[in-house]
Amino acid sequence: MENTRNFSIIAHIDHGKSTLADRLIQYTGIIDERNFKNQILDNMEIERERGITIKSQAITIPYLAKDGNNYNLNLIDTPGHVDFSYEVSRALASCEGVLLLVDAAQGVQAQTVANLYMAMEHDLEIIPVINKIDLPAANIEMVMEQIDSELGLDPYSSIKCSAKEGIGIENILESIVKKIPPPKGIESDPLAALIFDAKYDPFRGTVVHCRIFDGSLKDGDVIRFMHNETTYKVEEAGYFSLTREKKDRIAAGDVGYIIAGIKTVSDVKIGDTITLDNKPCLNPLPGFKEIKPVVFASIYPVSSDDYADLADSLEKYKLNDASFTYEKDSSVALGQGFRCGFLGLLHLDIVQERLEREYDLSILFSVPSVRYRFTLTDGEIAYIDNPAYYPGAASIDKGEEPYIRATMMFPDRYTGAVMKLCREKRGEKSILNYPGPGRAELVFEMPLAEVITDFYDQIKTITQGYGSFDYDFIDYRVSDLTLLDILVNGEKVDALSQIVHRSRARERGLFACERLKEEIPRQMFKIAIQGAIGGQIIARTTISPYRKDVTAKCYGGDITRKRKLLEKQKKGKRKMKTVGSVAIPQSAFLAVLKSDANS
Repeated sequence: MENTRNFSIIAHIDHGKSTLADRLIQYTGIIDERNFKNQILDNMEIERERGITIKSQAITIPYLAKDGNNYNLNLIDTPGHVDFSYEVSRALASCEGVLLLVDAAQGVQAQTVANLYMAMEHDLEIIPVINKIDLPAANIEMVMEQIDSELGLDPYSSIKCSAKEGIGIENILESIVKKIPPPKGIESDPLAALIFDAKYDPFRGTVVHCRIFDGSLKDGDVIRFMHNETTYKVEEAGYFSLTREKKDRIAAGDVGYIIAGIKTVSDVKIGDTITLDNKPCLNPLPGFKEIKPVVFASIYPVSSDDYADLADSLEKYKLNDASFTYEKDSSVALGQGFRCGFLGLLHLDIVQERLEREYDLSILFSVPSVRYRFTLTDGEIAYIDNPAYYPGAASIDKGEEPYIRATMMFPDRYTGAVMKLCREKRGEKSILNYPGPGRAELVFEMPLAEVITDFYDQIKTITQGYGSFDYDFIDYRVSDLTLLDILVNGEKVDALSQIVHRSRARERGLFACERLKEEIPRQMFKIAIQGAIGGQIIARTTISPYRKDVTAKCYGGDITRKRKLLEKQKKGKRKMKTVGSVAIPQSAFLAVLKSDANS
């Protein structure tokens, strides 16, 4: 155990976590040059395409230090995006120390500060690393000042490196060995292991990722999950190298995996404690706090025959993404489906893509919304995240929506533009700080509903990519909320209904109408697309009908003959409109969803 080190790499988005992990792996030579590829720990296609880390990945790196000892370094690479901060908190529970990366050109950003606080909560050893020193725009003195003033860490203990060029990698490895303490734990005690992740393997069942705090584990041991008291016999245990590496036993201080023929996915709970059945530990380890989803959307199979496959896939997916929640739901227009909870819009986007790719599903999402709180006239309190359950306007005493405290960091020349954007998003109670020369920190309180759609993208656009954003939930506040319905040919489309602030209703209604107009194919009769609040129409567009030229055969002669034919056509169209139904294509639902996210 003396020669084991468990550490994690944390940083803001794009500050070079995955690249540094690549260099550490290359330096220690556990993979030859022929098989090496960039972002080696990002094993999902979608991570490589987008250049972001979504899942924390663990790997054990052997390292021969200058003191002559062989060390096992357990590295956990983490995501940087605010939507995946839950992955970071889970990774930190398995570590004794962290490398806190700061970009030499961009300096300390919002997520850098948020991740630092998270590491402090877990009482970890923090090693500041200044990355990207090879960039022409690198300003090391400025970054050292920020590490001192904004993070409160010793700037002179920071290691300067370039993960891309491989500069300073040995210094980082030596620092990990010297500064990060070895794990504490007693091998002779009863087994206590914390599950921090899990993955479903179609051939081996559920593969459990765990950190062992006390005791040891070997093939053939009978283990018990303390949460639901289920027992299993261990088939295989080992470390994470680039592939799973089987070992005779794993002991206190190790980060590894267990395969025990766990076929029912629902038996595994992230944060649960594993112990031996015949010699259990007294108390379970402290798990992870339950994460509360903030964005909600319904998910439906395109074909109703795929409902069972969707239910099965969601159960397997949930195992690998503990922050995702779902429950059964149904819609008049779209049939049976599930109501899902996400940590943000990027999380929703990733879930959709992973379900489609990994489980080969064709699915449809409803418009995303947040969870509102309504106090009814009879004093009852209702939490509503699905517009289908919106109580009638007459029975509502007051409506409240969730508010967040948004912290933004950016170069001070963009202050005016960012403040204007926050005001447009109904932001209030602003605090403006100047933590360092040329840098501004702006704190606003604003409704979460305004932020989930496109706020992050707009911040990036306004600040030319230099702005960063982090938020935390404050409370519910009274707001003028209403239900916006979308009607196509006079019929409500329940999948497109949304709860909105009254001041935003017309703008949202027009947007949805315009998008539907582009997507719904023309018919032989006129189609009205309307946005309505109760019985009041607040937005409308019309899809023009195809028109057959019924007067083509009338050349010359009396005008009344033409009029008679046109009147007859008009009557036919009117009749067609009353009996004709409009099939809304899947692309139309997606267009409204996407437009809502990018409006």
